Amino acid sequence: MITNIFLAAKGLEGPISQSLGILAELQYLDLSHNSLYGALPLELVSSSSMIILDVSFNQLNGTLGGLSSSTPSWPLQVLNISSNLFIGEFPSSMWKTMANLVTLNASNNSFTGQIPTQLCNTSPFITVLDLSFNKFSGSIPPGLGDCSMLRELRAGYNNISGTLPDELFNVTSLEYLSFPNNGLGGVLDSARIVSLRNLVTLDLAENILSGKIPKSIGHLQRLEELHLNNNNMSGELPSTLSNCTNLITIDLKINHFSGELTKFNFSNLPNLRTLDLYLNDFNNTVPDSIYSCSNLIALRLSSNKLDGQLSPRIGDLKSLSFLSLDTNFFRNITNALHILKNSRNLTTLLIGGNFKGELMPNDDIFDGFENLQFPEKTMQPLSHTHRKGFPTAFFSLALALLAYLACPTSSCTEQEKSSLLQLLAGLSWDGGLMASWRSDLDCCRWEGITCSPNRTVTDVSLASRGLEGSISPFLCNLTGLLRLNLSGNSLSGGLPLGLVQSSSIIVLDVSFNSLTGDLSELPSSTAASPDRPDPTSE
Repeated sequence: MITNIFLAAKGLEGPISQSLGILAELQYLDLSHNSLYGALPLELVSSSSMIILDVSFNQLNGTLGGLSSSTPSWPLQVLNISSNLFIGEFPSSMWKTMANLVTLNASNNSFTGQIPTQLCNTSPFITVLDLSFNKFSGSIPPGLGDCSMLRELRAGYNNISGTLPDELFNVTSLEYLSFPNNGLGGVLDSARIVSLRNLVTLDLAENILSGKIPKSIGHLQRLEELHLNNNNMSGELPSTLSNCTNLITIDLKINHFSGELTKFNFSNLPNLRTLDLYLNDFNNTVPDSIYSCSNLIALRLSSNKLDGQLSPRIGDLKSLSFLSLDTNFFRNITNALHILKNSRNLTTLLIGGNFKGELMPNDDIFDGFENLQFPEKTMQPLSHTHRKGFPTAFFSLALALLAYLACPTSSCTEQEKSSLLQLLAGLSWDGGLMASWRSDLDCCRWEGITCSPNRTVTDVSLASRGLEGSISPFLCNLTGLLRLNLSGNSLSGGLPLGLVQSSSIIVLDVSFNSLTGDLSELPSSTAASPDRPDPTSE
């Protein structure tokens, strides 16, 4: 009697056999992380025994239609169809047979239409619903407020508009509410947000929200992640936010927040590791209370209206590795460098656009920055206005330069390398790619990029990073590249022929983008097989 089949990441190819559906006792089927294609057999979804079905990270396609509303209720509790090529709307008949569903992960596909409105009525036990990275549109259905057991609701990176419906705040069990990169507007309701006392993550980044952060947010005392960046919000930081003592991340960059930061008491946030207030209108000095956040790793206060001198207490931030203070009104660069060189764990320092009219001190003041891997004292951030994704032109340039910097036979002079590194420093945070460099400027350590011992770039994995624009042919300069993964972005245009013809690349994944062009122009030896879906078609 076969009850469980685990074949994840086994290099399987081809369609899923319908004969699996005749295994009358099969309860758990895991075919994830393979190269399976074709339709999802209805025999598996409607099995009278299946409880957990995981076919994520394949190339399955087509729609989920064809189910009869008269089909008996299935025992299925967990359905993971994420990271495939499914299209179309969720058929209403499907939910009528999923009364026992607890977890649905349909993220990273191309589903369209509105979020299912009857899901909570037909699947009352639903606990996890992930619809992110699709093409859903319309508003958030008020019916989601009937999901009384829902803990995780994720629908980021879609085309959802409107406002957060009042009914959604009835779901007091919610721990993760995530709708980033949509078109949600309105304000955060001060009275209703109190109901979500179990929230651990609130991610409404990259929408068009306005208004202030409500004072009632202080009631969300389990909150660990707050992402309201890239909106149109304004006002001061509410003092009540310091009641959320479990906060690990506060990301409010690219808004219109203002006021004196010194009014906010950061000393109540001992767990804070990331504070990003980039591109707002905060003024006055850096508050002393921020130096009580002993676990702070990344602090970005750049592009505000802060002034004064840096405090020696910045040395209390023993774990601080990323510090960006550029484009403010700080003064006394000599004092600043004397203080900062005692921050032994700093690997990234951005302080350009300050110290107007001051002269650089003597070179010997730089002694002590032993871990600093690329200082920046004069460069401005490359983009203050880009709001949706990361400009691929800069990304491609960075990779092209990386090809030279990582090459042991590079003809670049040390001065040229230094200039290139300063340029790349401006890319490091806004693209979500924390770049760091060895002191000899020759070998890279970039998140998502792997170098071999001889400093050749071998792997570039930047899936789902919000990249947009065309794929630059400069990528062909990475002559030692073995694996390139740019999937799940918003890249457009054609696929550079040099990548397909590369003599080194063994894995090329550009799926879940918006690439176009005629594949018949590719050499016959590299063109996709007509019998299976082409990953460049999305």
